[in-house]
Parts: sequence; structure tokens; C-alpha cells
Amino acid sequence: MRDRIPPPPSPVPSRRRVLRGTLALGATGASALAAAGCGSTLGQGFTGGAPEPSRLNFWNPFTGGDGERMLAMQEFFRTTHRSVDLRSATFLWGNPYYTKLTLATLGGRPPQVAVTHLSKVPTLVEAGLLTELHSADLARHGLTSDRFDARPWRKSQVDGVLHAVPIDTHPFVLYFRTDIAEKAGLLDGQGRLTDLDGPDAFIDAMRAAKEVTGAWGGSIASVKDASTQFRLFWSLYRQLGGGDLVADRGRRVVVDTAAAAEALSYMRRLTKEKVVPPAADGQGGAITLLNTGKAGFLMDGVWQVLAVKSAKVKFDMRPLPRIFKDAPYACAADSHALVLPKAPSEKAQRLDMSLEFIASMLHSSNLWAEGGHVPAWLPTQRSRTYQELVPQSHYATAADGAAYDPAAWYGGAGSTLQQVVGDAATSVFTGATSPTAGAERIRRKLRELAARPAPV
Repeated sequence: MRDRIPPPPSPVPSRRRVLRGTLALGATGASALAAAGCGSTLGQGFTGGAPEPSRLNFWNPFTGGDGERMLAMQEFFRTTHRSVDLRSATFLWGNPYYTKLTLATLGGRPPQVAVTHLSKVPTLVEAGLLTELHSADLARHGLTSDRFDARPWRKSQVDGVLHAVPIDTHPFVLYFRTDIAEKAGLLDGQGRLTDLDGPDAFIDAMRAAKEVTGAWGGSIASVKDASTQFRLFWSLYRQLGGGDLVADRGRRVVVDTAAAAEALSYMRRLTKEKVVPPAADGQGGAITLLNTGKAGFLMDGVWQVLAVKSAKVKFDMRPLPRIFKDAPYACAADSHALVLPKAPSEKAQRLDMSLEFIASMLHSSNLWAEGGHVPAWLPTQRSRTYQELVPQSHYATAADGAAYDPAAWYGGAGSTLQQVVGDAATSVFTGATSPTAGAERIRRKLRELAARPAPV
């Protein structure tokens, strides 16, 4: 049985910390307020309009395919909890979403339940924006620690205190065209991809795929996509035994420049040996190379699975190869989680109603898994339905090596940290900067961020 950490109580945060969270997450205002009435989910978050006792407000940043699945999961809750008036609001992913969530909490009118990335939880907790979750309350709804994947469950805690309920893990993985791999001699007798672990084996495999495609062996987004470049760098850096880039919640830079330079050197090798294009135009361009047969491999997040499926090509997926064996397996990843933003009173918090909603979302998380996310809820992850979900179940073990972004007020999903590190990695990847200079640039840029005081 994997170790579990029980959630003890924590002190009540100050209003000053709430304000800090608003600014640290990039808050700029609430332009949508004028368009929302006081009775709407959004309007209540800013104007102070009190919802009815049966009302449960839920906020999330999901659109597209993920948005459709999230709506289906909400509908499942509605059909089984007809006495609850569930109202949901969807906002633009990234800072706009976290801004509105923070301002609503600061104003004392947050939604009862909201989605967050686990990489954002330390900042939200430090700002005092989240309600602590206690094991006794969770147990009343069947949400015990042994029913969750250990790694996102631990990441849902700050200083041993649980503040979030994880829904998934979404790692950085490897897509591959099975038809191209077969022609390149990269499949075994059972049609599975042969071992690609090791710096030379992975490049040799892409070189073999390139001989089949006549163009490229693999692809990855590099043009105006610093986050994807960050994920590849972060995966390699952690496989090399590089620790966190920053410590003390972003106040101190601890990057291992030797490991960073080695990770960047390998990224440069991919383009220097011409198995991967140095300038794929954004995620769409990199995916198109795979879908059109101009590349046999694609390095990207699991959330692109439907974009590849829609092309109706023969493909499969697996965890990103273990290029380096200097440390336990690692790949860049984050997790979505459900949180209870801190309400002004127990009545407004609606704890049991909120936890019942969270439990329902987990019970229907097989729908969520269809979009590529590895379920954090073990009853779903271990179910026959998920095991038969292809190719999604083929890379589930990647979640065991999830390397989350380092905790910093300027870090997390879509953050400044990802931008500056990803930009430096791109510069090396394209050949504009040497690996050593790229590592020094990462340290310099992180020091500039760490020197800035956290907004107060």
C-alpha cells in the first residue's frame, strides 16, 4: 500500500494574504461584471448577491472537448441530486480564470467549488484562499486517501494539510504513428513499441522513422510555445537528477546549471541531428506533422489525444522515454483538482453539498479520462472500462513519474516561470544559443523573478 499523508488543521489566513494571492496570480480586474446580473453565478461572485440554500455554484476554465465532458459530468450530478440547483460558470483558461476566482473569494462571494491546477495550490494556500479539507469530512462522502493516486494526493497538500481533491494527472508523453513505426521496424511481435530508453536509442528510433516519412522522425512545438519547450526541458532535467529550480516558494534560485546544460544539450541534439524540426509552428504545426505522416513521433501533453484521433490515423501513445537514468523516472506533468474557495461562513461554504458534488464528479471521471487525463480516482483508474480505453490507458504509468512545476508565486500552469525557462530552452533548441549559455540564462532570469517581492 502506498503511503498516505493525513490532513491536519491549519491556521486561518489573513486578508493581507488574500490580497497577495490576487496580485500574485496576475489579477487585473473583473471586466465581465457589467455583463452579469446579481442572480447569476458570476454576478454573485462580485456583487454580494446571496444564492438560495439549494444553490451550488461551480467555476471551471474548460472549453472545447474538455468543456463538453465537464458538462456531461455535471449533468450526471444533476440527475442524481435533483434537490440541488447546480449552476456553473466557465472562464478563459489561465490568469483571467484565476483572477476572477481570487477576486470573488476576496469579496466574500466565491463559488462553493472550483477547479484549479495543483501547481497553483501553494500560491492559493499562501494567500489564504482555500478551505482546508479534513479526513472526517471527506470520509462521510467516501473520499478516503486510499482511493486516490498517491502522487497527486500528496501534491494536493501544503505542509501536510489537504486543500484540494485531485481529479487527474496530465503528463507530457510520446505519441507515435503505428504504421510508420511498423515500417521502421520499431514494433515487437505483439505490435508494441520497442524500448526507446536512453539518449541514443530514442534518436535512433526517430532516425528510423525519418527514413520512412522522408521528412522528420519526430516533432514538438517550438514556435511561440514556450510551455511545451519547458515541459521537455523539465522532463529531461528531472531525469538527470536536477532538483527544483527555485526554493522557499520562489524566493531562492537553486537550479543545477550542470544538469540544465546537459538537458539543453540533448534538446539541441534533436535538431542538430535533424530528426526533429527546429521550428514547428505552434502545437498545431507539430501535430499536423504527425497526422500527415511527415513525422513518426510527437512529444506533447495528453490533452492532444483527441486532436490526433480526429485525423483518423493509426497511432498509439506511451510515456515519454527515460532518456536519462541518473534519477527516478520523471516527466513534466500537472493535475486538475477541485477546491473549496474560502467562504465567509459555514452556511455559505455548504461543505457537505460541495463534497457530495466532488464525489459525484469523481464517480463519473471515466468521461474525463476520454480526453486524455489519467484518473486520480483509483476506482476509475483500475476499472475495466479505463483499462480498455485505448490509447489513453497505455501511458497511465507516466503519472507515477509526474514532475510538477516548482512552487513559486510566479510559477504553475501558464506561468512566467514556464515562459522564461521555455524561452531559454527554445533558444538552445533552435541553435541560437549554446546549452551552457542557455543554462546561465535560465538562472539569470529566475534570479530576476526571485528578487521581486511577492505582491502585497
